[in-house]
Amino acid sequence: MRKMQGEEFDSLVSFFDDMARTKWLGEIHDELKHASGSWENKSVLDVGCGTGRLLLRGVEEASLLTGVDLSTEMLKASKQNFFFRNRVEKTHFSVEDACDLSFENNVFDLSLSTCVMFLLPEPEEGMKEMIRVTKTAGKVVMLNPSLRMDQSAAFSYAKKHGMSGFEQTSLLRWSNVSTKRHRYTSEELSEKLKTLGAKEVNHIEVLEGLAIITVAQL
Repeated sequence: MRKMQGEEFDSLVSFFDDMARTKWLGEIHDELKHASGSWENKSVLDVGCGTGRLLLRGVEEASLLTGVDLSTEMLKASKQNFFFRNRVEKTHFSVEDACDLSFENNVFDLSLSTCVMFLLPEPEEGMKEMIRVTKTAGKVVMLNPSLRMDQSAAFSYAKKHGMSGFEQTSLLRWSNVSTKRHRYTSEELSEKLKTLGAKEVNHIEVLEGLAIITVAQL
């Protein structure tokens, strides 16, 4: 599978920003934020930060919020969103390859990634990098589609919950992409992360089992 290019995502800024503000993904971000624990005085990294909506949830707690993305346009939108909140001084944004981060080892207290690892040609390389740059006793928290995610299952979920318009379209689009990339069971994710050095791995099913929040304790 070919290497991803940032330009592929430059034209999708509005779509991803709107998706991050949907009810379904917004609620998952809230649950992931809760599962990650307190961000108080912590240095937090978001790999594939998009427009920064997840990091914004901890802007009043964290000491430093770092967002990385392949897309320069996504990062411009992130900076703008933090500018509107008057919190630019607590942030650092840079263009980075998730599989080859420029940071030193053991830098961040908490590393996050939502809707990204499963897109990578080699997701294990991205997970390995997240663990490498996270401090011992820190956490790595991810969101990935489960093996049960596909367009039919997503459509059934959307219909059951009365989703329509962009709420439904964005979920179906995510499900369609996931079937072309990588989907996981909780057991597979646990095995990969423990092989890479995680001491303990726990999972929370979201979207009624169509996606998985994974919390790896280092």
